Amino acid sequence: MKVVLATHNPHKIAEFQQIVAMTRPDLEVVGYDGPEPVEDGVTFAENALLKARAAAAHTGLAAFADDSGICVDVLGGSPGIFSAYWAGQRKDAKANLELLLDQLADIADPHRTAQFVSTIALVTPEGIEHTVAGVWPGRLAREASGSGGFGYDPIFIPDGQKAPERSVGEFSDEEKQSQSHRARAFQAFIPLLATL
Repeated sequence: MKVVLATHNPHKIAEFQQIVAMTRPDLEVVGYDGPEPVEDGVTFAENALLKARAAAAHTGLAAFADDSGICVDVLGGSPGIFSAYWAGQRKDAKANLELLLDQLADIADPHRTAQFVSTIALVTPEGIEHTVAGVWPGRLAREASGSGGFGYDPIFIPDGQKAPERSVGEFSDEEKQSQSHRARAFQAFIPLLATL
């Protein structure tokens, strides 16, 4: 079965292809080369639906889209839907990470809790729509470590690790794809694929 992943982000495409290969090898995830909609929703679900609707309309295939980000408790859930643009419209991942670390510089470790959130929307050409979400709880380190992953991965320390704890930037691809917010959302997403 072929499904369009509504993103131009090569990191997300690679992540989902790895997740799909581990969970649904019969599913072919194809990239999307159509126009990007304006993401003017105020929730992850609204933005994921905007992207999936655009891809389904453009390709005539069932499409799914992820909208995700990091939500820091002491910042009231921010950056949230603005995670990719936290330091401005350039989508500069390094600047985003550095700004977030600077904003939290004086925050004590017990108050550096955060979670990665992923919402996946599925839209069929017939207009059927579903959304599911995955949450990966943890906390933010004081400095970046590791060269793996992307975005805020080098400063995110997931809950539930045995010592020594590591940031997601220090995880292997397989470790990340089996535990991440996207993997958790995709597990909830799998039953929806049976409706196609």
